[in-house]
Amino acid sequence: MLFHFISSNEPEAKKAFNKLIKKFGQIDINKAKIIIAIGGDGMMLKALRHSIKIGIPVFGMNLGKVGFLMNEYSINDLEKRISKSEIVELHPLKMQALNNKNKLIEALAVNEVSLLRQTHQAAHLKIKIDNKVRLKELICDGIIVSTPIGSTAYNLSAHGPIIPLSANILGLTPISAFRPRRWKGALLPESTMIQFDIINQQLRPVSATADNIEVRDIKTIKIFSEKNISLKIMHDKGYGLEERIMREQFQT
Repeated sequence: MLFHFISSNEPEAKKAFNKLIKKFGQIDINKAKIIIAIGGDGMMLKALRHSIKIGIPVFGMNLGKVGFLMNEYSINDLEKRISKSEIVELHPLKMQALNNKNKLIEALAVNEVSLLRQTHQAAHLKIKIDNKVRLKELICDGIIVSTPIGSTAYNLSAHGPIIPLSANILGLTPISAFRPRRWKGALLPESTMIQFDIINQQLRPVSATADNIEVRDIKTIKIFSEKNISLKIMHDKGYGLEERIMREQFQT
């Protein structure tokens, strides 16, 4: 198999990276058939971004802290594991954020796009769904737009719902909503265009983060599923993302 290996900068991941290259060699990413990512979920997200232009799948091995998107690290029978692995194909979120200098910044997110207040002042957000105002003013610390994969990450910590991969919906979850107090968020079709307008953004600045790409001082932001881009994640047979998401719903 033609592997291209990448790893995080953690010593244990680097050590594994060198061991794998010694055993399998290192193929140029443009000629490789599979990217092997070594580290944690952050490394997987980085590898998936690398895979966009070349359209090849990513197989992750966990040497990080959580590793929800990763497989167990083992150098033994790697080729056999990969040949039997399951592939999940998904579409990332696209963020189009306009800052207070009228500069448009675009980024992709596998897990979520989150908005957060930048100061002690609460954020005031107007929410539009498919160009229709659904909430005139949400006063909060922030809000999360989550994919099904991301629903078990930051979204779950903010008391958002876990979303099955096959549901084709996005989660909209407020962070510490002050007004309206009882608004718990929404589940939206994957085809939805979500827009947030920042109310009084000079006094109450808000940042937006697509996974790990942050934009400060935004005025307005649009978020939607980017159907023109497909990302492929490989998992060991019998322990794919559907199974992991199911298990998360029965954690005690």
